[in-house]
Amino acid sequence: MTLETIFDIAVSNWPMFLRGALSTLQISIISTILGTILGLVIGIIRTIPQPERGMKKIFLKIVNGLMSVYIEVFRGTPMIVQAMIIYYGVANTYGIDMDRTFAAILIVTINTGAYMSEIVRGGILSIDKGQYEAAQSIGMTHFQTMMNVVLPQVVRNILPATGNEFVINIKDTSVLNVISVTELFFATKSVAGVNYMYMETFIVAAMIYLVMTFSVTRILRFIERKMDGPENYNLTGNQMQVLKPEDLAHKSEARGN
Repeated sequence: MTLETIFDIAVSNWPMFLRGALSTLQISIISTILGTILGLVIGIIRTIPQPERGMKKIFLKIVNGLMSVYIEVFRGTPMIVQAMIIYYGVANTYGIDMDRTFAAILIVTINTGAYMSEIVRGGILSIDKGQYEAAQSIGMTHFQTMMNVVLPQVVRNILPATGNEFVINIKDTSVLNVISVTELFFATKSVAGVNYMYMETFIVAAMIYLVMTFSVTRILRFIERKMDGPENYNLTGNQMQVLKPEDLAHKSEARGN
């Protein structure tokens, strides 16, 4: 095995690798976005205060029970098993022939939603209770409190976990080759099946995965820094409090003159 061999494999098969990488990114991006939205909805519902009595209490208990079952099942089983059940199981049982790409997005979305719902729930519970009480004191409903007070903070707090889930999805799409989705792993396996140079071919795939995950991580860290704002930013401060000491000195001299 030489670097030249690895380079030749990458150059001669770049259309196949590119197609697989783009398919992997497409599935990962769409599924992470949809899974995060699903997790936000579930997280909000699971944090609704329980009424003391009545049909609303019974309804919320049933809904929370069903959501708990969904979360435990999809967090406690491998995605490869979920893919086999959802794609082949549904086709054999109900005669529904799903498009492979649609099935892949559905599988990863449902799996991501189960993990993100717990991340969101933890983010909501981490918000100080005083903020809920303040919102309720001015007449806000639970939904209004979530949309205007809690979720803006939660979204920022869960951004690192969401980015981590995105990176995991990029790697975990490799299990979708069991339903013949032409993602990067499937494309790599096809190339290796032709040239019989498995080690060199999969080294190329590993490098592509590394480039994708590293790039995503850096982009997300950049977004986090932008959301954090300037390091010397003070929410309750005035203009004087965010200036550097040397700037204050220059201002004082200017006023003296």
